Amino acid sequence: MKQVFHKAMSLAMAFVVLLSTMSFTLSMHYCGDTLVETAMFHKAEGCGMEMDNSSTEGCSITKKNCCNDEQLVVDGQDELQLQVDKISFEQQVFIASFVYTYINLFEGLDNNVSSFEEYKPPLVIRQLYKIDETYLI
Repeated sequence: MKQVFHKAMSLAMAFVVLLSTMSFTLSMHYCGDTLVETAMFHKAEGCGMEMDNSSTEGCSITKKNCCNDEQLVVDGQDELQLQVDKISFEQQVFIASFVYTYINLFEGLDNNVSSFEEYKPPLVIRQLYKIDETYLI
């Protein structure tokens, strides 16, 4: 049971580190005020109603595009210490004490340790089950 719990916690901590360091971009395409498409690993495709930016030489009036693209960028943590060549004295003391206590935590005991082997059982004075018996005639 302890090993299963240990493996499950190790897996959970690995996922926490993975998810906290991962960064991604969420691309969304709106047509008017309506969300049309959301994409995570590629750019969101349009709804087909985008306006071309054609040159209008003689016309000064242009229509506003009804479509809008937005991107939500989630940056992961990138301040991880990958090199351990600079360890302070307090960190060295912590690591040494942790390793020492972890190794001594799992020292095995003798398999047949029992404290009652040295003592004799008490003598039976009365048989209590016979005192409380009742007989029907």
